[in-house]
Amino acid sequence: MPFEDLLKQLRERTARVLAMGGAEKLARRKAEGHLNARERIDHLVDPGSFVESGMFAAGIRPEVRDKTPADAKVAGFARIAGREVALVSNDFTVLGASSSVINMKKIKHVKQVAGKRGLPLILLGESSGARMPDRMGAAGRAIIAQDPAEYQRLRETPWASALLGACYGSSTWYSAMSDFVVMRKGAVMAIASPGVTSIAINKPIEAEELGGWKLLTGVSGLADLAVETDEQALDAIKRFLSYLPDHHMEPPPEQPAPPGSDDACRNIFDILPESRNKVYDVRKIITAIVDTGSSFELKERFGKSIATVLARLDGKSVGFIASNPLFKGGALDADACQKVTSFMVLCDSFNVPLVFLVDVPGFLIGVEGEMRGMPGKVINWMNALSLVTMPKITIILRKSYGQAYINMAGGKGADEVALWPMADLGFMDPAVSVNVLHGLKQEDDPERFKQLVAEVERDTSAWALAELYEAQNVIDPRDTREYLIHTLAVHRMRLKMGVGEHKLANWPTSY
Repeated sequence: MPFEDLLKQLRERTARVLAMGGAEKLARRKAEGHLNARERIDHLVDPGSFVESGMFAAGIRPEVRDKTPADAKVAGFARIAGREVALVSNDFTVLGASSSVINMKKIKHVKQVAGKRGLPLILLGESSGARMPDRMGAAGRAIIAQDPAEYQRLRETPWASALLGACYGSSTWYSAMSDFVVMRKGAVMAIASPGVTSIAINKPIEAEELGGWKLLTGVSGLADLAVETDEQALDAIKRFLSYLPDHHMEPPPEQPAPPGSDDACRNIFDILPESRNKVYDVRKIITAIVDTGSSFELKERFGKSIATVLARLDGKSVGFIASNPLFKGGALDADACQKVTSFMVLCDSFNVPLVFLVDVPGFLIGVEGEMRGMPGKVINWMNALSLVTMPKITIILRKSYGQAYINMAGGKGADEVALWPMADLGFMDPAVSVNVLHGLKQEDDPERFKQLVAEVERDTSAWALAELYEAQNVIDPRDTREYLIHTLAVHRMRLKMGVGEHKLANWPTSY
């Protein structure tokens, strides 16, 4: 065949693929205010950098071969801010982006290249589940579970996932395996669709109730962030990746600290109440300490008594684990335990040092916590903490009571421990201690009660811990930023080119 005829075929086939599921479906999406699979890639990556893999793939069954352009999943490689990434964007206009023999080969290839070449992997989810004709019967069984490593995560490169519509099947599984999950409000993620689930449980159920943004960000914690639009979700992925290296064998990228980043910490007393019985939002403390505009919180609506925040100090990535007295007085519940453990796994796997900001009254005790396996979650946290090999710096702001002192990297759990002068190192609140130890309530003998409280407090001050050299320093809160920058610089020196040992690399992504 003449070259010109072959090139004409190429142009025609390319046009058919780029038409995706057809003008009508694409127009409907546009009217709904949602991007299509290729527009999502265009918004996410540097202009002109996308190199597609499997553009001319099609469904394996003859009856769908001519109506499955790119076989419903647009895959390939591109650059974001000049950094190479691998990505898959599901095309819901083609058979609901259902998973098939061919498009799963595409995903496998992109995943393998990402792992071997050290590229972050991005998964833009929207899928209806398995393509039934491909998966039915004995023949269908023969094509799945052929790769034992298909659902293995060794955290060699960061994975980020976006839930941008109905997400069942592969979009669910890969999101549950990802390091960061952002969802557009209105999207849904679940094992099966509401229709299938309604039949299984013999009662109607709405999609939002099954796997909407409020459930995923606030109840299960499987999503880190919910936003209003596709564009915001894609921007969130770009921002998340900016804190992490391309792969686990290099340190995170650095950015210049914006001018004036040292100023806010000098006004930290505008945030911190003088009375220890008053609450405050620790996220404002973090914002005051870190480089201007660099604070990026994960799982804001889940386990709210503790904040997990990626940020930068002097241009370098740092992960903050911070008690938040604004919620439950900072007491740690089952969700907080799960949240902190997953955040430690993320940071240590990708060479991000950890800073603990401590103002914790202990663990939230009660029947609900025991029913949710609190003892196991507490010890999971401790196990993960002991395996962290990146630098850990602890600053005790106010309270650090009971077992939570250990979990929040007190004592030898951190490389350095510093105290604010108002730190309180009791086993529990002094008034409660007097009640427990002496069986005395304030109304029984106010003068005696006050005397006993003073005795308890005498041995729980910042100075008492510093005198025992269980803390290495007592610092002015206004010097916290400078202290952290200098101390982290010292402890980064022990690393091999800023790289840790990754002992948590195969910790479960969801549990």
